[in-house]
Amino acid sequence: MKIFIVCSKHFYHLVPPIKEALEKDGHVITVPNSYDEPFKEEEMKKIGKEEHREWKAGMIHLQSEKVKNNDAVLVLNFEKNGQRNYIGGATFLEIFRAFDSGKKIFLYNQIPQNIFEDELTGMGPVMIGGDLSLIQ
Repeated sequence: MKIFIVCSKHFYHLVPPIKEALEKDGHVITVPNSYDEPFKEEEMKKIGKEEHREWKAGMIHLQSEKVKNNDAVLVLNFEKNGQRNYIGGATFLEIFRAFDSGKKIFLYNQIPQNIFEDELTGMGPVMIGGDLSLIQ
């Protein structure tokens, strides 16, 4: 299966062992946007509002292409700043794009109790509880 890993940039350091395990099981993995430069967005904000807006628009278009070119998304949702199973705005957009495109959606942990809870529940993700063998 071709899988696009999506998550907060604050979790990028957790991607390599998960990517490796999935590849060992025969999956083809696409890494998150700006994976090699996780804090590029902060740099773009310092350059200027228009430059940041253009960069962010490019990232949104890129995530659409990545969703389209994969069979599923795997959402890595861990604790961030005291919030359990964190899913932020950009990741939510990637999940929605997958849902809207009829792709499989896997959540590493349970749906977070936040502003997106009802919408995420409605999208019917498969919660794997950290068990990568459940990705099929």
